[in-house]
Amino acid sequence: MFNKLILWLLLIVPWLTIFFMKKEGIKRYMPVTIFTALLVTIVYEIGYTYKLWQIKEAIVPWGYITNVSFAYGAFFITTIWVFYFTFRKFWLYLATNIVIDAFGAWVILRFVETRKFTHFTISSLNLFLIFLTIALIAYVFEIWYEKA
Repeated sequence: MFNKLILWLLLIVPWLTIFFMKKEGIKRYMPVTIFTALLVTIVYEIGYTYKLWQIKEAIVPWGYITNVSFAYGAFFITTIWVFYFTFRKFWLYLATNIVIDAFGAWVILRFVETRKFTHFTISSLNLFLIFLTIALIAYVFEIWYEKA
């Protein structure tokens, strides 16, 4: 029960922060955020298929393949905020993502395994590299999107 509450909060609370962002920022960075959420969903599908992790706690019936709370809550909103504050400053963007991705791969991973949300067979380093690759693809996408 407490785990489900944490998952619901992980989905809802980040969305409350969006009210502090200027409307122009939301409009500007929503496409890259949606694209990144799609990439994360695809990564979850691959991870499920190749048994890189197993989601044991979900808030929606289809949540055992994609962690809805993470992909469309915390990760989604973190992505838009990171772009809002760091886009066009590549080294700041990269450093910010390295810190956030390392925190996710080593600290958050340990927490979700301890709480029995998810069981991982992938290493923290590989998870970090997946997160960082998604961040770099998203940056290239945003540059391309703004030029189009």
